[in-house]
Amino acid sequence: MNGKLVLANGQEFPGKLSGACKPAMGEVVFTTGMTGYWETITDPSYAGQMVTMTYPIQGNYGVNEISGESGQVWAKGLIVREFCQYPSHYLSQGSFEDFLRTHQVTAISELDTRALVRVLRNHGVMNGIIVDDTVSKEDALYMLSHLEAKDYVPEVACKVAHEIAGNGTHVAVMDFGAKNNILRMLKGLGCRITVFPPHATAEEILAIQPDGLLLSNGPGAPEFRVEAIETVRQLAGKLPIAGICLGHQIIALAMGAKTYKLSFGHRGGNHPVKELATNRVRMTSQNHGYAVDLRSMEDTELEVTHVQINDHTVEGLKHKRLPMKSLQYHPEGSPGPQDSAFYFEDFVRFFRESKV
Repeated sequence: MNGKLVLANGQEFPGKLSGACKPAMGEVVFTTGMTGYWETITDPSYAGQMVTMTYPIQGNYGVNEISGESGQVWAKGLIVREFCQYPSHYLSQGSFEDFLRTHQVTAISELDTRALVRVLRNHGVMNGIIVDDTVSKEDALYMLSHLEAKDYVPEVACKVAHEIAGNGTHVAVMDFGAKNNILRMLKGLGCRITVFPPHATAEEILAIQPDGLLLSNGPGAPEFRVEAIETVRQLAGKLPIAGICLGHQIIALAMGAKTYKLSFGHRGGNHPVKELATNRVRMTSQNHGYAVDLRSMEDTELEVTHVQINDHTVEGLKHKRLPMKSLQYHPEGSPGPQDSAFYFEDFVRFFRESKV
């Protein structure tokens, strides 16, 4: 079935409908990863978004039950150049396109993704809608005009606290949509993990006497996390605190800095980041549309530890006095390089050795 993507600015991109073949709309973003389509659409941070895959062919290694970053697909839609019809991988349990159809995920293929990405790079990410080609542009824009901003964290995060058994360092994780691999990495280090919902209070977290608190990734604007920002503010100096992605931004806001929305964000597995203490550059996995405002940190006790090579945005920070540090990028990868996976050992050691 022929279809099209209609952007909020009125531009249309023709293609072929796949998957659910029903209208879908959300913020249209792009990721530059050459692999990782399965991890991408199941990453809770993509909730509410229509993901454009810049690599031209998707689905070449099929799908399986063990590589997802959550228990379901969170992306609102998928935009690709071409689907592979004959996947090949020893773990493959079927084709990606068939999976999208079975799970009623709307996708569009045979679309000029290079042209679409040029628009998003030049004008910034914007809302869009996938419809069949019989729908007029005017009707598509009318439907798109009714798309309301939504806070997805309550949907993607856990609802009640729960524990993952372990005999080592006791880590409290504040879940805003934590990827499976974050918990998997901590478990692999022998940690005892208590996962808290995003509305957990400082008193609830302190009551379990954890060695440290890790703030997870998640979707949406960090300013929405008013409760979590206040919780971090109350816990500062009482617990070692670390953050990843959205968790990094929440720490910055709690300590008096500000955040802002990037024009088209950083998404993919090939983003170079420099660690200022060593001048070492590592390739990183990233998925964020917001960043910490460097100038807003001047009147705080925060200092930058990592920067993005391409645009010099803040990729890591620490508190000058309190046990608190964070990374904007994803050290757990999935998808993406494992260059920074050692940071989980660093976090655990930080929790265990910090004095409060």
